[in-house]
Amino acid sequence: MSSWLRRKSIDQVTVHEAGRQLVRSLSWPHLIALGIGAIVGTGIYTLIGVGADKAGPAVLLSFVAAGIVCACAALAYAEMATMMPAAGSAYTYSYTALGESIAWVVGWSLVLEYSLVVSTVAVGWSGYFVGFLQWLGVELPHALVAGPHAGGIVNLPAVVITFLVAGMLMAGTKESATLNAVLVVLKIIALGVFVAIALPAFNSANLQPFMPYGFSKAMGPDGVERGVMAAAAIIFFAFYGFDAISTAAEETKNPGRDLSIGIVGSMIGCTLIYVLVALSAVGAMSFTVFGKSPEPLALILRELGHGKAALVIGAVAIIALPTVLLAFLYGQSRIFFVMSRDGLLPRGLSKVSARKGQRAHRYAGGDDVVHRGAGGGVGGRSAAG
Repeated sequence: MSSWLRRKSIDQVTVHEAGRQLVRSLSWPHLIALGIGAIVGTGIYTLIGVGADKAGPAVLLSFVAAGIVCACAALAYAEMATMMPAAGSAYTYSYTALGESIAWVVGWSLVLEYSLVVSTVAVGWSGYFVGFLQWLGVELPHALVAGPHAGGIVNLPAVVITFLVAGMLMAGTKESATLNAVLVVLKIIALGVFVAIALPAFNSANLQPFMPYGFSKAMGPDGVERGVMAAAAIIFFAFYGFDAISTAAEETKNPGRDLSIGIVGSMIGCTLIYVLVALSAVGAMSFTVFGKSPEPLALILRELGHGKAALVIGAVAIIALPTVLLAFLYGQSRIFFVMSRDGLLPRGLSKVSARKGQRAHRYAGGDDVVHRGAGGGVGGRSAAG
């Protein structure tokens, strides 16, 4: 019983035996790209419509409120990560502060959390991919693009993209981080295209009334919660993912500086991107037009007469959304690595490749959970994150 209550000192979590320590190869630009890659996912492409439906033009305030709340949590992660620059994120912090038993629960909670995020985003990506193929005139059998609960057999595109991203991670930490940075730039360019088209169509009349449902969360006559804070509660999920950066602490060249820059920088960058996209959306068109759309940005572009631009954004989403999978599979593998090194999982899971300085075993630890979730269609054909 005493072993379950034992704690580790900060020195113990940062000093490890040879062959079980990761190589420090990442700098702050890699960390910012990792953070933006994890945060900017399908959320901005879909949740802006949900948020506008709940808050009207004041969805701008909802993005700011959600960003401030997440920034507070991000600052806490930044402080803990610089104090304990080791892989493991909240698992490692819990081991040091609360003991092994709590850390065990936190570690498995993170594994489950990351598995569900990857599964859901993979299913969301599958929806974009299948829709794009349909536009090209290619129709995949329903049995291969939906899980059993949706009348299919397996969501094959979701499973395939998960395997591909896991393989990308096996190429090496620095290599996958560089590719992630390229894909993140593509994703930002796509949002920049939307802003460049929608912002010139800005009409202040579309912002009136600015706060049609008020500030506080309140139940509307249709039984739906509305208001700025109701929208902020949903939009919060569009910021989720900053914690994945802290799992890279052990591979950061200068953790005392780079981790804080990476975590805080990615949060600030994503907040600015979100607010600018939201301002362009609600300014270019009345929120009542796109508020209930599952693809609000594409709808706005089509309504403005830019159908090809809408198609480009969809294509970039297909190419760049796997950055979310990469960030969370990366974080999940680090949780398995540290739990193994601490003796809570088989020791073989913490062996490090002498050639690449990374884990040599099956990289995306928890593949079975992820692939079962993705293949079974967790989240149906919807997307989140």
